Amino acid sequence: MKRIGTAVNSFKSGLNCSQALLSAFSEELGLDKKTATKIASGFGGGMGCSAETCGAVTGAVMVIGLKHGDSGKAATFTRELLERFRDRNGDLVCRTLLGCDISTDEGMAKARKHGLFTSRCPKFVEDAAEIVEELVR
Repeated sequence: MKRIGTAVNSFKSGLNCSQALLSAFSEELGLDKKTATKIASGFGGGMGCSAETCGAVTGAVMVIGLKHGDSGKAATFTRELLERFRDRNGDLVCRTLLGCDISTDEGMAKARKHGLFTSRCPKFVEDAAEIVEELVR
């Protein structure tokens, strides 16, 4: 449970959603936090703020890879993550989750105006962290 809170707090402190997920689990899985945040840096906001797959999800997929990549179980656990995240939130796509397309100036302005990064994204980070916590045990 500590890693879930760490992920959410890291996001609220300025890391992007993907960085927050990967860095919360990284050291325990053999990757230092600085390297983890560098690796995940381009995945926030649905990969480069393109509003595609949620960065919390892509960060969680990286955690699964760190834990299960050598075992051949990564694909199975990734599918489980995607299914469970979608069940909780209705989708995996950032623009759908936020209700606006942050890859456009208008969409980014709307997200900021309505505080979507502070009102919605922490839940996505928490949900992805909870699910991946169970999958990497």
